[in-house]
Amino acid sequence: MSPLTKLQSRDTSAGFTLIEVLVALAVLAVSLAAIGSLVATNIRATRALDQRLALAATTRAILTGLPYREELAVSNSSGEIAGHRWRFDLLPFVADFVDPRRATPWVPQAVVLRVQSPTGQVLRLDTVRLRRLQGSAK
Repeated sequence: MSPLTKLQSRDTSAGFTLIEVLVALAVLAVSLAAIGSLVATNIRATRALDQRLALAATTRAILTGLPYREELAVSNSSGEIAGHRWRFDLLPFVADFVDPRRATPWVPQAVVLRVQSPTGQVLRLDTVRLRRLQGSAK
């Protein structure tokens, strides 16, 4: 075998072909795209969770700042805390199982708190608070 033949046979068997390189690059591109999509989804979920937790913390702070039940009267109020707009309504509690003519030392009141985050998410809390009637024994 001549030296030229040895050189030609060595060149054809060494290294990768163009097709092999392109296939490897395609597999790498698909893998990187999948990882990038996963990272973006995790970032969006984390951001949404942070916003929801901030909304819940603001709602809790507003509820904590409410006056004592003896000081609450049927009314509404609103305001803003840390960019979160809120509205508080205290209404007479109306239900078919509550008889307003029946004598009782307690009066149920419907409490509605609506808090909206700067991004537009809304958290609405509906609950009932009992207020002692004036003149009833403690």
